[in-house]
Amino acid sequence: SPPWAGVLSTAGGLVFGGSNEGNFYALDGRTGEPLWDFQTGGSMAANPVSFSIDGKQHVAMAAGQALFVFGL
Repeated sequence: SPPWAGVLSTAGGLVFGGSNEGNFYALDGRTGEPLWDFQTGGSMAANPVSFSIDGKQHVAMAAGQALFVFGL
């Protein structure tokens, strides 16, 4: 399995992390089962962060020279 660049867990039971190969993962926090992944095209530069805008939760991850933001 790839080395992890950083991991974030949420109160809703999700775990997010990125690999040095550029994959951004969402996992079930209880089972560890992969829920989805996204190839960013660049290695992870920082831990993922979670934040809310107007009541909608988001998660963001820096990879290479880009910032990827996903709504939950």
